[in-house]
Parts: sequence; structure tokens; C-alpha cells
Amino acid sequence: MSAEPRYRVKRVYDAPEAGDGRRVLVDRLWPRGVSKQQAAIDDWAKDVTPSNELRRWYHDAPETRRMEFERRYRAELSADEPRKALARLRAEAAAGPLTLVTAVREPEHSHVPILLDELGETPRVDTR
Repeated sequence: MSAEPRYRVKRVYDAPEAGDGRRVLVDRLWPRGVSKQQAAIDDWAKDVTPSNELRRWYHDAPETRRMEFERRYRAELSADEPRKALARLRAEAAAGPLTLVTAVREPEHSHVPILLDELGETPRVDTR
């Protein structure tokens, strides 16, 4: 395994950097208060995000629902369209730098580590 992660994770509220490569939004909803120009998003991978129903259910009690959320989210990711979207993200990461962009306050406590795991990356969220 390489020392350098194939995927970077950044909050959409952080300024884009030259080393970001392709920037892919991995949230179901567009971030509040951020224009498309500010976000500098190249793609919006809605198919790899938790469904609205799952997202709402989890946010009602994240401290007690984490394990069940992970199980349900992985089940959603096993469907055909999410699998195709995951394959596209893997191909993009193989071609060059890829940054997964999210608006969540604490990416390490969100769907992002699960997504990284599904992409085959050791879940480590660097939000410098």
C-alpha cells in the first residue's frame, strides 16, 4: 500500500488548492451558502451518498445509530448505480489526484470514512 492516500477529503468551505486535482462533492444536498464557483466542484457523486431517508434517520440520533447507519449505508452502496459510481471514482483516483468534498462539520464522524472504505482506501480524513 502506498504511503500517500489516493483520495483526499476536504470540507467545501476550505479554499480549493492546486493539489486537489478533481474535486467531487460527496453530499446529497448542495452546501448552504456556497456558490458553484466558490466550491470549484468538478463532479457531484450523488449516487454514492446516503439516501435522504437514511441521512435524516441518522441525524436524529447519530450517537446511538452509527453502527446501524453504517450497515444501511453499505447496503445502499451495494446497489447497481452506486457500484457504477464507485467504479468511476476509483478510475478517476487511479488517473490522478481526487479530492472528495463534503460540507459536514466532522467528516470523520460522517458517511465519508465508510465511503473511503468502500473505495478501498484506509479511512483517514485529513481536513487541514
